[in-house]
Parts: sequence; structure tokens; C-alpha cells
Amino acid sequence: MIAAQGAAANPPLPMNNPAIIGPYQCGRGERLLLIAGPCVLQEQVLDPIAEKLVSLSREFPVNVVFKGSFDKANRTSIHGFRGPGLEKGLEMLAYVHHKYGLPTTTDIHESYQAEPVGQICDLIQIPAFLARQTDLLIAAAQTGKAVNVKKGQYLAPSDMKHVVSKLEASGCPNILLTERGTFFGYGRLVNDMSALVEMRNLGTPVVFDATHSVQRPGGLGHATGGNREMVLPLARGAAAVGIDALFIETHPNPDESPSDGPNMIPLDGLETLLKTILEIQKIQSC
Repeated sequence: MIAAQGAAANPPLPMNNPAIIGPYQCGRGERLLLIAGPCVLQEQVLDPIAEKLVSLSREFPVNVVFKGSFDKANRTSIHGFRGPGLEKGLEMLAYVHHKYGLPTTTDIHESYQAEPVGQICDLIQIPAFLARQTDLLIAAAQTGKAVNVKKGQYLAPSDMKHVVSKLEASGCPNILLTERGTFFGYGRLVNDMSALVEMRNLGTPVVFDATHSVQRPGGLGHATGGNREMVLPLARGAAAVGIDALFIETHPNPDESPSDGPNMIPLDGLETLLKTILEIQKIQSC
């Protein structure tokens, strides 16, 4: 309550578009930002994924942020693999940054996680299920780092103006909003591409999360399912509508990933996907 009152007492800051994310700028007129990496952090996949992302950043006009979760706190089953935990996960992200020079991002689920994550990462991610959590947004904003909020699967895109307002009032001018699908009945997500336009009109860069958009929540009974074959078609549609960043989860062998394997794309397919999206963006800018 004290934090919320203190935040409200500060005048809103003007939002940055382009938003500043570590060494990058993301927004209109800037290079596409590619946020990519494994769903959950595993030591054995850090190097091959980071090496591929560095290679793509050299070959294509993209700015790359490495992503990975230290804790998958919203697993379907209590037996689901959650990850290495905060301390070990941040060590992994710091390793990627120092060895490969890539900015990093991860998601937080509790307010106390914001400060230590802000010491390591250039971008803090707020999960879709927690997009309305005021204390979490305030804590993320107070790190001084850019914040990427995934639109709740239950929210209208216009409702994200309240998320933006909370972050601005708490001192965060560098805000990204992510579209990742909306609940459609049980166990299904759909994408309303007009959400990208509506959220961009709020004054923030917009991100399209192509891999979480093809999730089937609870689709495997004990775990979330998905259809990775739909990742490219949806990403193409989002690029045609207009995006500032693309969020992709990838793995050398998605079927061996302990989390979200069915909707992740193989690491060796990332280049083809990125090339297609950049071609669409080039046509759109003509």
C-alpha cells in the first residue's frame, strides 16, 4: 500500500517510443527486436542458442535479446519442471551476457524478484497472467530497466492502458506491450491482430509472441500443448500488421524441452522464420 501511494504521488513520465532496452532502441523506425531463447533455462542449451542468436544478429538487421525463465511458476501440474531457480537462473543469464554480449530478459512472478533481476537483465518481463498485478508492475518499474508486459489472455487490448499508466506513474518510461493470444473457450487461444494496432496506439512499441500464441493450455492433460506449425503463419500476419519486436521460444530439440516443447520452434528453423518476417517488414516499409 505504501509503495502504491508513493508511485501515485509521482507525475507520469513521457513514454519512450522508441523504447530504450540496454544498448538498443525498439520502436518505429528502428530495427526489429528479436527476443528469443529457451522457455526455461537449461545449462546444456545456453551455448548453442546464444551462438545462433549472435550469428543471426550479424547476418540480419536485427537487435537480439536472449530470453529464458528461471522459474515456470504457472505449470499445469505440480510435477511440472519449473527451472533452476532465481539464483542459478541469474547466473546463467549473466554467463550469456558476458560470454556473448547479448542483453537478456526473464520473467518475474513475485515483487522481491524484480531487484535482483534488474541487476542482471536489461529487460524485465511481466507474464500475461500477472499483467494486472500492481505491486509487481511497480517493483519492475523501480528497477530502472525497460519492462515488457504480456497482455493477459483475458484482457482487451484497450485495457492495457491501465498497465501503461501504472508503469509510467512508477517511473518507467521504457515500456513494451506483447500480444500472445486471447482465451477462446477452453484450451484454445486466438489472435486478434487488431490488438497490435490498438496497443501501439497507446504509445508503446508492440511485440508479437508467436510461440505462446499457438499454445493449447492444458492440451496434454497434465501439461500445456501447442502447434508449432502455426508459428510462422501467425508471425507473418503480425509482421504484415506491424510489429516492433518478435518473441520466439526456441530449442535445439523442442520435443526434449521440459517446458512448452510443442509450441517452440527448432533452433535450425529460426533463420528461415526471421528471414521471412524481415522480408514482409521490408515490403511494408516501401
